Amino acid sequence: MAPRASWKGYLKLSLVSCPVRLYPATSASERISFNQLHKKTHNRINMKPVDPELGLVERSDLVRGYEYEDKQYIIIDDADLDAVRIESNHTMNIEAFVDEGEVDVIYQDSPYYLAPDGAMAEETFAVLREAMRKSGKLAIARLVLSSRERVVTIGARKNGMFVCTLRNPNEVRGTAEYFGNIPAGKPDPEMLELAMALIKQKQTHFDPKNYE
Repeated sequence: MAPRASWKGYLKLSLVSCPVRLYPATSASERISFNQLHKKTHNRINMKPVDPELGLVERSDLVRGYEYEDKQYIIIDDADLDAVRIESNHTMNIEAFVDEGEVDVIYQDSPYYLAPDGAMAEETFAVLREAMRKSGKLAIARLVLSSRERVVTIGARKNGMFVCTLRNPNEVRGTAEYFGNIPAGKPDPEMLELAMALIKQKQTHFDPKNYE
């Protein structure tokens, strides 16, 4: 069975574009998930929407709300979301290129594979892929996934490309709170030399199969 694309649209660089498909690069099938059960009956517990004033309410009465102050909300409906939908709903628009390795790993979120959508797209796709490979660059682009605009990196990978969503800077905590009290002095030279020797002794090539 062919893999199912999670997004279909166009990869666009200036006036050049080609249809592409985006596929999740990881699977959650190996993860163990649990359900909440009653400890005696072992019946599965259903979560029902409860209003603190009205009690149990119908799901049809639920709306989306953005909390702009404590307990103060702006109601957002489908029309509001449609009004702000942008081109990136169906276009992965490349805005810039950066050196490979320049994007801090702490900003990297979910990985995807990117493939051309149909034979007509293959040549343009290959040109963009090889240009990034030879220049050692990653593309920075935007697209909409699950009704949310995401900034992503795009790079060459074998015959295709990889895409990685990036966390918003507001989601990444600064280091000062955690590292601020760590002394910045140089370690003892002999201890450092010993640590370097241990690193050399343990040095190997990374194979993910060794860490299953």
